[in-house]
Amino acid sequence: MSRHQRPRQSIVRPRRLAAPPLRFFLPITLLVCLLALLVLRGLATNEAFHDERVAVSVDKSTVPTNLLNGGPIVDARGTLNNQPVSYQVPDHTVVLTFDDGPDPKWTPQILDLLAARHIHASFFITGAMASRNPELIRRIVAGGHEIGVHTFTHPDLTQQSDAGLAWELGQTQLALAGVAGVHSSLFRPPYSSTVDALDDWNYPVVKKVGARGYLTAFIDSDTEDWQRPGVPAIVKAAMPKQPGKGEMILMHDAGGDRSETVTALSQIIDELQTQNYHFATISESLGASSATVPVHGYQLWAGKAFIWLTGLSVVLLPWLVDLLAFVGVLVFARFALMMVLATRHARQRRRPDFAWGQPVSRPATVLVPAYNERECIANTLNSLAVSDHPIEVIVIDDGSTDDTADIVEELALPNVRLIRQPNSGKSCALNTGIANASHDLIVMMDGDTVFEPSTVRELIQPFADPSVGAVAGNAKVGNRDTLIGAWQHIEYVMGFNLDRRMYDTLNVMPTIPGAVGAFRREPLVHIGGMSDDTLAEDTDVTMAMLCEGWRVVYAERARAWTEAPGSMQQLWSQRYRWSYGTMQAMWKHRHAVRSRGPASRFGRLGLPMVVLYSVLAPLLAPLIDLFLLYGVLFVDAPRTLTAWAAVLLVQIALAWYAFRLDGEKPGYLITLPIQQVVYRQLMYLVLLQSSITAVTGGRLRWHKLRRTGEVAAPMGA
Repeated sequence: MSRHQRPRQSIVRPRRLAAPPLRFFLPITLLVCLLALLVLRGLATNEAFHDERVAVSVDKSTVPTNLLNGGPIVDARGTLNNQPVSYQVPDHTVVLTFDDGPDPKWTPQILDLLAARHIHASFFITGAMASRNPELIRRIVAGGHEIGVHTFTHPDLTQQSDAGLAWELGQTQLALAGVAGVHSSLFRPPYSSTVDALDDWNYPVVKKVGARGYLTAFIDSDTEDWQRPGVPAIVKAAMPKQPGKGEMILMHDAGGDRSETVTALSQIIDELQTQNYHFATISESLGASSATVPVHGYQLWAGKAFIWLTGLSVVLLPWLVDLLAFVGVLVFARFALMMVLATRHARQRRRPDFAWGQPVSRPATVLVPAYNERECIANTLNSLAVSDHPIEVIVIDDGSTDDTADIVEELALPNVRLIRQPNSGKSCALNTGIANASHDLIVMMDGDTVFEPSTVRELIQPFADPSVGAVAGNAKVGNRDTLIGAWQHIEYVMGFNLDRRMYDTLNVMPTIPGAVGAFRREPLVHIGGMSDDTLAEDTDVTMAMLCEGWRVVYAERARAWTEAPGSMQQLWSQRYRWSYGTMQAMWKHRHAVRSRGPASRFGRLGLPMVVLYSVLAPLLAPLIDLFLLYGVLFVDAPRTLTAWAAVLLVQIALAWYAFRLDGEKPGYLITLPIQQVVYRQLMYLVLLQSSITAVTGGRLRWHKLRRTGEVAAPMGA
């Protein structure tokens, strides 16, 4: 269906649309940014890129004996003849270490207890937890404690590539720089324990992190508090195996219920103090400067940017989920409304006793505005020539630069008049036709559309009801044998025509298709005819009729065959104009929302439905595909795909029902899954660009779609 609006000038030079990269840049960038924020939030919650694989211990043939028999602190930085060395915690010294935090519930309790006892500890944090709890990292640093790196997502590093290892360390340091402006040279591998557990798989990891300047800290005593064995068991496990010997004790301040850890910590401190132990951080126990040092410059600001974006992603996700739920409610509400109201509409109109009134037999005037339609105009007029209803045909040639008008004259068909005028736009051409019409029933069609013999008769029958001011026909895609044609065929049957049944039942039909529609002449003239205020003159005039209190109904048997765009470029151009024109029409008739007169029903019911279903839902629909992609890649692929398939099945069921109502063969529905994904992105891109154009006050000029003239009414119609 063509909805062109032409500038008032004698020669029209259609403007080229922006090159695809420029046109798609902002919408695609927005989608990519949203997906990146989703992934960033997934990293912060340990949902994205989370690897739960854990290696099984193997041989120790490559591990130096001095390390296996040494202390828990391993220096593989090449400080002594390029050979790793290890250090023991000094006698009567205890290093308390806490892994996997910080946790917003348990870490503050541990910090309070340590502060009350004037004790410093070492906290091996994960980057994910640090990015979610920045204030706790700052509190740890301010309390004089030491921070170590425990990777970002807590994977078994033996299962990671060198790039993965570098990423885990780098992202954690970035998080530390962002939340507290510090860098740490302490490291503890996830799933590690005592130094004698080093093997041929994890020893290379120690060397790799050593080459990056890290000191690796293992443990002497594992309290296994993560298993919640009870407070006495935790306290017992923390006690030195040899009286007076230095110990590095492992506990956890995150990862589950740590109430036993908090309770046991107080008892551990008391017991060790009675044994004349003092407490220190790892660096303090070695007599070295703190491993936690300030950062400056690029690393600091890059970290701040990372944390700001992570915080934004965490805050943004609930809003995105709410928007996704909103889209879901809109989609299923529309499905339900269409199913219920379209069924009601079909049953009502197909009852044997249904009639609009006495059959309408008086002649009608068919207006055919034409601009450079030489490929199609002959098929259009020949289809009208076999109409089974008395008509006059007025072809308004709107300054065509091809031989459209000459073809009309050469056909020399009876009851066909040709009016030539300078190029003035479709609205002006239609108004010229209205002014020259001989009859009070006006049928409008596009110059690329073909009617069946019964189309005009079926289209004007509703005028037997004096309350009906306009009638929408049933537009069909004629060139449906290509993939893009099949997609539009599905859209016309499932979307447009089911929508029209729904809106007809509610008496708020917002659009009469330019390809096939009919009007009473008197109310059409009363509202000022066809306006050029918008790019969607058919939507504009339909809304104006509703605001005047006239009924606008749908005649499903009044079929017209139109040539749909044959390429994505042309489809984009058409939908861009439709969307922008619809927005213009909604804005023009916004007063209906506050009206208490005839326009009140449309303003309070029809206009909000158009906003919700024609603007907001398509604009937000790509969230479905964003969450689908995220869910498949990072969450639970089977459950995500099952949910998506369930929604698709509902769509297929609705589409099958729509095809059944329209008497169409359902074979085209095999392309529906791809059509839904592609159309969601297309309409999102179109609506976003239309919204930007509307907000910035841009003007869209006419873009003529290329026609082939291949569409004709089917045999036997």
